[in-house]
Amino acid sequence: QVQLVESGGGLVQAGGSLRLSCVASVNIFSLNSMAWYRQAPGKQRELVASIGTGDKTTYADSVKGRFTISKDNGRRTVYLQMSSLKVEDTAVYYCYADQLPPRNYWGQGTQVTVSS
Repeated sequence: QVQLVESGGGLVQAGGSLRLSCVASVNIFSLNSMAWYRQAPGKQRELVASIGTGDKTTYADSVKGRFTISKDNGRRTVYLQMSSLKVEDTAVYYCYADQLPPRNYWGQGTQVTVSS
């Protein structure tokens, strides 16, 4: 069982920055990939960014050029650096990880609120 604990959410003005952190209970070398998802009120959960084998990264079109996903293996942590935040980035952000054979894990979520 893998536990994921997010932190770093909060209230920020549009144009500002936040950095989210997700600490895993296991060595992240044992994980196939890690990612950040978000869910805004009344909307489906969506993939924001992922980092996988060989540190290959993917981003949703809506965040490209503004968000950066990275990881620190020694700290068992994945980060989401968010810059130039927009009101529409307001959501609960969830950390996600998976292993092979397929097992998925989710964090409890952290609220990000961007005010105009």
